[in-house]
Amino acid sequence: MKENNTFTGHIMDIFNRKIIDGTISVENGKIKNITPSSNAIDKDAPYFLPGFIDSHVHIESSMMLPTGFARLAVCHGTTGLIADPHEIANVLGMEGVDFMIKSSEQACCHFAFGLPSCVPSCSPDFETSGATIDSKTTAEMLKRKDIHFLGEMMNYPGVLNNDPEVMAKIEAAKKNGKPIDGHAPGLNEEDIKKYAQAGITTNHEDYLYDNADSGIENGIMIQIREGSAAKNFDNLVKLIGKYPDMLMFCTDDSHPSDLIKGHIDKMVRKAISLGYDIWDILQIACINPVIHYNQPWGMLREGDPADFICISDLSPEFKVCQTYISGKMVYSDQEGITNYDEDKKTDKYPNVFVANKISVDDIKSDLHEGDTINVIRAFDGSLFTEKESLTIASEPKAENPYQEYNIQKIVVLNRYTPNAKPQIGYISGFNIKDGALGESIAHDCHNIVAIGTSDELLCKVINNIIDMKGGIAVATNNSTSELPLPIAGIMSPLDGNEIAKSYTDLSNTVKNMGCSFNSPFITLAFMCLPVIPKLKLTDKGLMDVEQFKLI
Repeated sequence: MKENNTFTGHIMDIFNRKIIDGTISVENGKIKNITPSSNAIDKDAPYFLPGFIDSHVHIESSMMLPTGFARLAVCHGTTGLIADPHEIANVLGMEGVDFMIKSSEQACCHFAFGLPSCVPSCSPDFETSGATIDSKTTAEMLKRKDIHFLGEMMNYPGVLNNDPEVMAKIEAAKKNGKPIDGHAPGLNEEDIKKYAQAGITTNHEDYLYDNADSGIENGIMIQIREGSAAKNFDNLVKLIGKYPDMLMFCTDDSHPSDLIKGHIDKMVRKAISLGYDIWDILQIACINPVIHYNQPWGMLREGDPADFICISDLSPEFKVCQTYISGKMVYSDQEGITNYDEDKKTDKYPNVFVANKISVDDIKSDLHEGDTINVIRAFDGSLFTEKESLTIASEPKAENPYQEYNIQKIVVLNRYTPNAKPQIGYISGFNIKDGALGESIAHDCHNIVAIGTSDELLCKVINNIIDMKGGIAVATNNSTSELPLPIAGIMSPLDGNEIAKSYTDLSNTVKNMGCSFNSPFITLAFMCLPVIPKLKLTDKGLMDVEQFKLI
């Protein structure tokens, strides 16, 4: 319960692994005292603990401004976000990074932004981005106090092969005492060791237990991820009992429709339900990220900033009752969000979008009976794809030509260059029967990506996105629906609930077309990312990621 600036209940001392029945006294935004009670505390009194920390998140992937993301996150007990503005940086460079930092100043929770390390994510020979952040810029920007780490080093081949530009960025981070985030899916033991020795300190891409175990043994902290599309918790949860000091929780990419339901608290609940030690779980969820990223955020000790949460109990069904930042209540389950400033809406947002509309002739295929094509095989809940081949058994039909093979056409269009040529490929797994979907959220360069059952519907979707200067669109023979994203073509000024409703409606339309994916737009957005195996399509063509070359 709360009385003035004192809070009485069961206080979770994570460092000493004990529960103190007593009172927290807050003065000037900091914890002045934690005083054990001389009297018994009601067993039903609330529990106080440090807030949950998301150790790796791209705010832009939620399509919300930092303020909007924070409003949803604090409802789930999140008080800090380690944010990599990689997405907006690929569109706008440092202008985008500065936009995110400035926008977060109004937010009702803490943000620590890093400097994206891979803008673009790989060579311009393979994809076109809107900006470049080179090693010289990196060295200058990492001197800034509001840049807290070097963002995920997606160019892991560059690390392993000692690419001079990549290594210069890593050295700049070391020189400035900034942690270096990793991004290395499925490396063998020798490469993991080399990756760690280069100075990489984290990895959120491990999805196999043995790989994660090897990474930890080589000094890399593993961020167990449970995002909207990529979910690695079940594969890695056993690490909790073995390495609680080397783990963090993260969401990476979270859409508002999922964030409304839960955030880091979901992972905490799940770990509790599986019987893992509560102190290990809370160390991972509340403490490790603050220490690793050197943040001045409260960890529920005397003298710390008064950043903490109040929960109902320690069961897997616990409820977040209140969230406090610097001693101010920013969320209450009774009052909702409190103590925040409204976003200052404007008609002008940073963006770059110069793509020209396309016609059916621009994306025609010249396929005939007997031809063999490469097919991207997509999977629900995974950023990885398989490479398949398909032989056309009969002359393709004029309408919905590939329905009998259960594949669709995929198109990627460069949004940064006028009159760019669309690239086409073929994809399976989405199971669309009749329709098209597309978006200008396409990791990591955020060109336009669309899949569909006919060239006419594909053009309809792509041209709709161009008209909006960025957004999500779905087209059937009877209707078109959309969600404009005017901020860099990847974000909306709407609040999370509004975005969630529109996004859910669009997703349901796609599912009514026959798609069985839980998050079809998130999966689609990663079909262009040429640093996650095996086969992807960029604005430069079909990319064999394992061979790291265009086919």
